[in-house]
Amino acid sequence: MNLHGATALVTGGSSGIGFAIAKTLADAGARVAITGRDQDKLARAAATIGAHAIRADVSVEVDVQRTMADVTSTFGHLDILVNNAGIGVFKPLVAQDLESFTRVFATNVTGPMLMGREAARHFVTRRRGNIVNIASTAGTRGAPNGTAYYASKFALRGMTECWRGELRQHNVRVFLINPSEVLTPFFDNIGTPQADNPTKLHAEDIAHAVKAVLEMDDRGFTPELSIFATNPRD
Repeated sequence: MNLHGATALVTGGSSGIGFAIAKTLADAGARVAITGRDQDKLARAAATIGAHAIRADVSVEVDVQRTMADVTSTFGHLDILVNNAGIGVFKPLVAQDLESFTRVFATNVTGPMLMGREAARHFVTRRRGNIVNIASTAGTRGAPNGTAYYASKFALRGMTECWRGELRQHNVRVFLINPSEVLTPFFDNIGTPQADNPTKLHAEDIAHAVKAVLEMDDRGFTPELSIFATNPRD
């Protein structure tokens, strides 16, 4: 697709991978909206890249419906949904509490489902569209302490495959992007800050991959793409 003049909505677009994707799409000429829960951070991010800011929580159905109404009112239509918003909790099974487990699934699974549903309704009517789900290599194998986060990414991967089966007949492309470890605020938020290291993946690398798969001619698409650092060092 030609990104110039296209409309894109990026959830969790005020920092990290989401911000890098939004900026990359905007730099390519797309009209971009971003969502986030922190109004001040969202406003700063939107101003930096010239995006339209929508304060919303993807796990709240009325917020999702309001978001889609805002996007279509502002831009007239939507071409690209990037489901990027996500959170993480890492605990051993014996210490896993229900509240944090439920919260991870609400953001990482229910949120993309709600956003994907509203976008799909729009795309099916228009007979075209693109859904990009930002998952993780955590969704391809398990690991200790990953009960909540890893399982949520497995679920997102499964939903993505279901959506492809439903939406291809409507000319809607559904992509799954699996980043490995990326230097972002995500790890700060879960209490395990990373040391800056140029050998590790940066958010811009993931944004580049998203841009590349979207720019393929609409007659084809890349169902799933995993991205690893070549030779990462701690």
